[in-house]
This record gives sequence, structure tokens and C-alpha cells, in this order.
Amino acid sequence: MYTFCTCVIMLFTEYQYALSRSTRQSSNTRSMATAETEVKHMGGCHCGTVRFQVMAPAVLKVIDCNCSICVKKQNCHFIVPASKFHLLQGSEVLTTYTFNTHQAKHTFCKICGVQSFYIPRSNPDGYGVMPHCLDKGTVENVIVENFLGSEWEQSMEKNASIKSRSINKDT
Repeated sequence: MYTFCTCVIMLFTEYQYALSRSTRQSSNTRSMATAETEVKHMGGCHCGTVRFQVMAPAVLKVIDCNCSICVKKQNCHFIVPASKFHLLQGSEVLTTYTFNTHQAKHTFCKICGVQSFYIPRSNPDGYGVMPHCLDKGTVENVIVENFLGSEWEQSMEKNASIKSRSINKDT
């Protein structure tokens, strides 16, 4: 059975892929390198006041977490190092919500209420970006990984590679 988040990501992926395929010059030259080749994604909140740029692969590895807040927000996200994320506008309308350990910084637009990115507890040196807040045309595929956030500590031990996603591999 698919979760709501997985269904939304599947629909988003089909839409993004159709758009990118229709605008691609030569769709026959797709290579396996696409999964790791970084592209510039642009995105933002619903009202457009918050805008950002993020460098990430065209094939996104998205985490579908079931911790208390992610379930309520249907929060699916991919993680990037802080150096790959740039807030272009809207810092003045961002507000932050924290709870429990106060390590995660759940930022959202004060105007429209959309959280398009945040600083995750698992990766305080990076950003969790919501793929559904990206502009059309740069995402080729989305791979969804389920994360048992309701048992956060044990899940982080089992999925230690998540912490490495905010490490800048270019330096």
C-alpha cells in the first residue's frame, strides 16, 4: 500500500518527467550518469515570496518519514549540503517552528504557510528540500525511501548513510 506522500511523489514524477522529456533535445542520449549529475533546481513557496536554488541530481532520492511532524505535514524531502542550497529571496517572511529536541528548524512562509525547505535534525549542516516545491522541468525521476521516524534514534543507527547526504563531496 502506498502512503499519501508516495502517491503525490509518483504523480509529481510522472508530470516532471513528461515535461523534461518533451523539452529534451535528444531523449535517446540519456545515461546512467544522470542519477548523480547535479542540475540547478529552482523552487519556492506557493505565493512566490520565498524563492531558492538548489544543486542536486535530476534523479532525487526522497525520504518519506513517519515521525510525528512529517506525518502531519506529509513531509517528503531530499537532503543536500548547505553549500548546495541558496535562498534567493524571502528571508524576511520565513518563520521557524521547533519542538522536542529543537534541532530541526521547520521553516515556512508566513504569507502562504508552505514549507519548501527546512534544516533536518538528522542533518543540521544541510537542508531538507521538498521536491513538490521545485519548478517544473529539472526532475527526471524520484526514488522514495521510507524512514521510520517514529523510532528516530533506532532508524538513524540503521540508516547511518543519511547523515552523509549533507556532506559536500566537491571539497
